[in-house]
Amino acid sequence: MVKSYFAKSLEEALEIRGRESVIPYAGGTDLMIEADDQASYLFLNKVPELKEIKADAEYIRIGAASTYTEILQSQLIPQILKDAVIEIAAPAIRNLGTAGGNICNGSAKGDSVLVFFAADAKLRLATSKGERILPIKDFYLGRKKLALQKDELLVEILLKKTGLDHYYYKKIGARNALAISRVSFAGLLDMKDGRITNCATAFGAVSDVVIRRPDIDEMLTGKTTDEAKTVKDAYLKAFDEAIVPIRGRVSAEYRKSVCMNLLRDFLESNGI
Repeated sequence: MVKSYFAKSLEEALEIRGRESVIPYAGGTDLMIEADDQASYLFLNKVPELKEIKADAEYIRIGAASTYTEILQSQLIPQILKDAVIEIAAPAIRNLGTAGGNICNGSAKGDSVLVFFAADAKLRLATSKGERILPIKDFYLGRKKLALQKDELLVEILLKKTGLDHYYYKKIGARNALAISRVSFAGLLDMKDGRITNCATAFGAVSDVVIRRPDIDEMLTGKTTDEAKTVKDAYLKAFDEAIVPIRGRVSAEYRKSVCMNLLRDFLESNGI
């Protein structure tokens, strides 16, 4: 028999999470598909602290229960994230689905998750006893495997306020809209005084987790575009070896080819 708990504050939600074995949810758009009639659920959609989108001196702070529609409507949200969110399902789903739910679903196909990886977002995780900040790349331990303790809730997603304007985003699906990604890619590249100050790439729907390899991207950091061209082949070769797609609805070979084509296009669009 399903048992449900309804929290009206973050303090109450954390208290329930700490003493009961519950599955947290806010929109439930993914959870409805796999609902367990023997499970207990914690409804978070009425917790105001989880619905806020705000900014401080360093971060844009997105409440975990913020819906995709609220994200699209917020003036604080960078365009790269809005481009990804507008690809998610239809308006009715975007009115319910949340950023935190997309992350905690544990899928490398999550549209907003890809952007959070590329942007090296951090996650604020809390319990009734305290909280911790964890890079999103460390939150994913494998497909549907998360570094979320049984008494923890994802409270906020922290996005850096800078370095998100010059971006490249592509989603490849079976049709132009409302499709689950077959391959998705996000890239960020910033320059100052003629040199690359940051290069960040992320590949979604390819492996068990989003592929984010800052060690390879650093090959371009500090270089001019001409200097970057001299290491371009080595950079592409490193990613060609790092991207090992899993088989799914489309072949691993197809995914690999699309990934490399998107990466080349990202470089060429930045003059590399």
